Amino acid sequence: MNNGITTAALAGFGTGLSLIVAIGAQNAFVLRQGARRHAVLAVVAICAVSDALLITLGVAGVGAFVTAWPAALTAVAIAGGTFLVCYGILAARRVLRPAPGAALATGGATVGSARTAVLTCLAMTWLNPHVYLDTVLLVGSLAADRGDLRWAFGIGAALASLIWFGALGYGARLLSGLLARPGAWRVLDGLVAATMVTMGGMLLARA
Repeated sequence: MNNGITTAALAGFGTGLSLIVAIGAQNAFVLRQGARRHAVLAVVAICAVSDALLITLGVAGVGAFVTAWPAALTAVAIAGGTFLVCYGILAARRVLRPAPGAALATGGATVGSARTAVLTCLAMTWLNPHVYLDTVLLVGSLAADRGDLRWAFGIGAALASLIWFGALGYGARLLSGLLARPGAWRVLDGLVAATMVTMGGMLLARA
């Protein structure tokens, strides 16, 4: 039985990791916050806890209910697509008009800016339909195939999320020397802008 639990957990871990490693809007945001050392713990916690909650819902069988109510996914797609496009435009604006000294802004976050980072992270997480598709629907359906071991599969997937976002948020500090250069920030913001505008546009087109 223990071998079965371990196998299910490892399968869930591999599945969860494969779904979140690809660079997307959420990962790009966590990377940027980590490189700036700005509200990193809060951002990582929001991403990991949100994934854990959604995976729990998926394993519990909520995915079948969501599938039967497609209007909900359409509404989230419209809201999330609009948000991602707007955030991408702001990132593109930073590329064209970088703020003086922005490359050196790696600490000393104010309460207001931390609150903005938290709200942005919450919106980017909960208004992204891909998060629901990956966690509630896909992970939930794969966990259901494990029968009594579905919760071990879900725990493995949630652990993968925690490790990934922690490594991304805090590992970005290793790039602080490179990102001390204004040109590097413009490249990073360009990547963020392209990723978010593309994903937002695709969501709006599908909606």
